[in-house]
Amino acid sequence: MADPTTYRPKPGEIPTDPGVYRFRDAHGRVIYVGKAKSLRPRLSSYFQDLTALHPRTATMVTTAASVEWTVVRTEVEALQLEYSWIKEFDPRFNVKYRDDKSYPFLAVTMGEDFPRAQVMRGAKRKGTRYFGPYGHAWAIRETLDLLLRVFPVRTCSSGVFKRAAASGRPCLLGYIDKCSAPCVGRVTPDEHRAIAEDFCDFMAGNTTRFAKRLETRMKEAAAELDFEQAARLRDDIGALTKALEKQAVVLGDATDADVFALSDDDLEAAVQVFHVRGGRIRGQRGWVVEKESEDVPTLVEHLLLQVYGDAERDAIPREVLVPTPPADVEAVTEWLSSVRGSAVSVRVPQRGDKRTLMETVRRNADHSLARHKVARAGDLTLRSKALQELQDYLGLDEAPLRIECYDVSHVQGTNVVASMVVFEDGLARKSEYRRFIVRGATSGDDGGEPVTVDDTAAMREVLTRRFRRYLEDAEGAGDLDLSTGVVGASAEAAAAQPSVNGSADGAVVDDDDEPSASGPIDPETGRPRRFAYPPSLVVVDGGLPQVNAAQAVLDELGIEEVALVGLAKRLEEVWVPRDEHPVILPRTSEGLYLLQRLRDEAHRFAITFHRQRRSKAMTTSQLDGIPGLGASRQRALLRHFGSVKRLRAADVTDIMAVPGFGRSLASAVVNHLAEGAPQEPAVNLTTGEVLE
Repeated sequence: MADPTTYRPKPGEIPTDPGVYRFRDAHGRVIYVGKAKSLRPRLSSYFQDLTALHPRTATMVTTAASVEWTVVRTEVEALQLEYSWIKEFDPRFNVKYRDDKSYPFLAVTMGEDFPRAQVMRGAKRKGTRYFGPYGHAWAIRETLDLLLRVFPVRTCSSGVFKRAAASGRPCLLGYIDKCSAPCVGRVTPDEHRAIAEDFCDFMAGNTTRFAKRLETRMKEAAAELDFEQAARLRDDIGALTKALEKQAVVLGDATDADVFALSDDDLEAAVQVFHVRGGRIRGQRGWVVEKESEDVPTLVEHLLLQVYGDAERDAIPREVLVPTPPADVEAVTEWLSSVRGSAVSVRVPQRGDKRTLMETVRRNADHSLARHKVARAGDLTLRSKALQELQDYLGLDEAPLRIECYDVSHVQGTNVVASMVVFEDGLARKSEYRRFIVRGATSGDDGGEPVTVDDTAAMREVLTRRFRRYLEDAEGAGDLDLSTGVVGASAEAAAAQPSVNGSADGAVVDDDDEPSASGPIDPETGRPRRFAYPPSLVVVDGGLPQVNAAQAVLDELGIEEVALVGLAKRLEEVWVPRDEHPVILPRTSEGLYLLQRLRDEAHRFAITFHRQRRSKAMTTSQLDGIPGLGASRQRALLRHFGSVKRLRAADVTDIMAVPGFGRSLASAVVNHLAEGAPQEPAVNLTTGEVLE
């Protein structure tokens, strides 16, 4: 626990201009971001007597080790910078609005050649239009089923679409006229896109013109005595009317507004919003937040920042109705107006239909808070109990708030990988997950006979890489040899490993060991380095051999503040280093259950990565087996020549024109292709897909 007086800036050093400030802990992690109209009085307020501060604020200033600030010109700029930093650093002491459930949206993938309407959850994707959110997925499907009569937009998956195009036969929806069947050419891509755009316009609230257009066409068909067409149009009008009836009119004059309401107690607050477009409720959404030291106006301000921070201009309505004006209502209003491109009104409704609707939204917030408190009471109790049990059974000085678990996955020594999963406060933190390609534990990956992999060597390599990076990032240590653990060894082989971002879990794949500059903060981005923070507890999947191998790594690196255990699968025994007897936790122990969840998550994460690597390794190529020609150079050749057939017709000089190819390597390629390399195209052995 730090003493705030040790890092308190002198009052004369702090400017009186508007700005944004950041508190960092001893490891350099940003733990709180705030803004102020005048930085000097705001920052000075944090360094008063601790007994006069809110308990959460007192904990923050004693956890912090430094404070820094950035001066801006206006309060609107401060608002925008505060939002950017909160999003980037995810500070632990800032307000966090958590969705009280995962809401489904009706999404139309306008970025595709043939747009598709579907139910979608999670992060929004570029080039996709979203409508909602809806309370239930079945409500989206019911509405979509009604509207496909009028707007026969594609709803099938990519696989179904490709199979229909290959066979020349549409799916069932194409036969019953609920899809325009662009897969078989019934409509052109432009005609199908026009249908999708009309569908989006209708969902956005422009409903009147479609109903009038259908009614006009129906009358024209009846006048021409085409009664069958008139009947179909009549049914289409009925489908539109039924879809509209499901969304009752709550505000007159085709009002566009977002109506927020809040229900709170001393510790938490629940927020609900109704999205009203064209006077009708188009969607609903909710969040729950820990109040900490913030008052309601500040909560409202942070809420609007989160909801509209990444919103497109057409997603912001003309009116934003709130239960209490935000703390800086002028700056928020100016910011929203600049994003929308026209005036936005942020106000509290006083009477009439809008006030009545807000009361309805508030009742929803009351119910949401009640449900959350019932569920969270048990969750908080069990997580706290699990961490306390681990502290007691393992003899730790404090509860392990950050736990990392490691697992190794392979098949007979091939495609050896490892995973690192992270739990903080008993919950998975997927953004901190890492995946490793293990290269030093076996020689079976080079095309030879599979061998038995040394799991302890693999675990040693992974932990060495992880904690070497911790020392480099957090303490400025030099490079470390992976096999010996000696600081100062060459890193040429390690630096040659590329880093890949993105995984199935939204985590970062770590497959690089490049030495980094000293210190926990990256000077280019200002963000903490990825391995700058040590865990309180390390869990390895295995028994005493794996635990002792892991402890040897920590001893070699001089890391003493990290506790270590292993969890054996057979009897769920907990092993500690250099102890001949395991620690037996009761079968009903919440601490044991937490360790099992960690172990199972690490195993799942590792085996998923292993399967991806194994699938890639089963792809054959005519260029395999050429000394010095790796995967990257193979790709460079195919990009340059277009196909192996054209490459086979090239000579040494032609190949030398490709960057990275000298005469010897170019000659090796020509000789390999001329000496009876396979003539058939390369295929994926798993799927049978032709790769050329």
